Amino acid sequence: MSQTASKALGAPAAPDAGRWKALVFIALAQLMVVLDATIVNIALPSAQQDLGISDGNRQWVVTAYALAFGGLLLFGGRIADLWGRKKAFVVGLGGFAAASALGGAATNEAMMFGARALQGVFGALLAPAALSLLAVMFTDAKERAKAFGIYGAIAGGGGAVGLILGGFLTEYLDWRWTFFVNIPFAIVAAAGAYFVIREPEGGRNRSPLDIPGVILSTLGLVALVYGFTRAESDGWSDSVTVGMFVASAVLLLAFVVVESKVKAPLLPLRVVTERNRGGVYLSLGLAIIAMFGLFLFLTYYLQIVKGYSPVKTGFAFLPMIVGMITGSTQIGTRLMTRVAPRLLMGPGFLVAALGMLLLTRLEIGSSYAALLLPAMLLLGLGMGTAFMPAMSLSTQGVEPRDAGVASAMVNTSQQVGGAIGTALLNTIAASATTSYIADHIVGATSRSQQQLVQLEGMVEGYTSAIWFAVGILVVAAAIALTFVNAGRPGTTAVTGSDEDAADEVPIPVVAH
Repeated sequence: MSQTASKALGAPAAPDAGRWKALVFIALAQLMVVLDATIVNIALPSAQQDLGISDGNRQWVVTAYALAFGGLLLFGGRIADLWGRKKAFVVGLGGFAAASALGGAATNEAMMFGARALQGVFGALLAPAALSLLAVMFTDAKERAKAFGIYGAIAGGGGAVGLILGGFLTEYLDWRWTFFVNIPFAIVAAAGAYFVIREPEGGRNRSPLDIPGVILSTLGLVALVYGFTRAESDGWSDSVTVGMFVASAVLLLAFVVVESKVKAPLLPLRVVTERNRGGVYLSLGLAIIAMFGLFLFLTYYLQIVKGYSPVKTGFAFLPMIVGMITGSTQIGTRLMTRVAPRLLMGPGFLVAALGMLLLTRLEIGSSYAALLLPAMLLLGLGMGTAFMPAMSLSTQGVEPRDAGVASAMVNTSQQVGGAIGTALLNTIAASATTSYIADHIVGATSRSQQQLVQLEGMVEGYTSAIWFAVGILVVAAAIALTFVNAGRPGTTAVTGSDEDAADEVPIPVVAH
């Protein structure tokens, strides 16, 4: 690594004076991106009715965003390394605000789908830029742990804030406000970033852009995400679903081959093949698969089975957020500089699995206080504790010129994990529900008995899928405990940290 680059990421005599102010604006931007994922879900039924979107096309409001965001993240991370993170961050925010205005003003389904895809495009530029900015601005280990604890808690809590805010806006104003609300967020964050952020010199990667890599990775990731969304609506044996998975495997394999040959790869394989980072990306992706499915099932359970309003549903998720904030800012931040990362990640995922295990006991009449409340607290605590050290390892030993791409890989494992989780667990739940109803509907003669069987079937479906989620979290814990072998921050990691061992950079993100 060049001396300039080392100096840029190393601990300078005077850290950036505006770094804490910068954290506020960067966290605000991340909150906006995370909010957007859940806020639109709550508003979807009203928007569908207003714009005359068919049931078959309804999923595209969510899918268009996921495809653009998940597919372009690596490219976005590379652009941030090339242009400079501050510029990519401000451009990303401006574009996101414009796309949100377009969505709020949509008069037909095509305009709405286009706006959502554009939000995804600018989100893919914004997210890695935000993370890598934090990576290069905070240089002191204790300060870094504190800053990323705050950031992780905000990013983690965004999903539930989205549910609450989405509920309020849809119930008391209009679904269009779930889009317009992004505009003030983006303006404040962009203006603040423009005046406060000072990006250290020497961290840019000015090598030429790897066009074949961009095309192959984007198409490969889009095919993968679309394959899973398609499986959810049309089934796993559908010819298009199978075709998408095959295409994705071929494209991503070709991408790996190209990256190993070209001079300036989009994703230098050194970023993902290092043992600790590989373990982090894998365990994090699995944990997100489990979490995403759960978020969806609990929303449906509370609204359809329990009859909660959208606003009440949002508030019902607060214990999970309190747990996540406590796990990341109190447990994770305090222990991160004292113990090896895997000793926080492994147990953290296991505590989350224990919370998930409680939820396998869900029934129609389950008490919120006796079952849902402790389960959500355990889930939040476990995830918050595990995410802190996982993020710190995700860019450990990465050269400054690769910071954007390493940050993008964290986002990519979460976006792809989210798409897989929603489709996989939804499909398991749907088939369990169908077979339960088929077995029990015969004896139900009155209409009320049939409705009861339908609800029992739904809950049976959720618990079947939650058992799978428990298993996935246990596997994530096993991967974290076996693959990750770095020492605690401030000590030399066992592998792959070269001269940057002391410059481990925590980057928490929670995508919903």
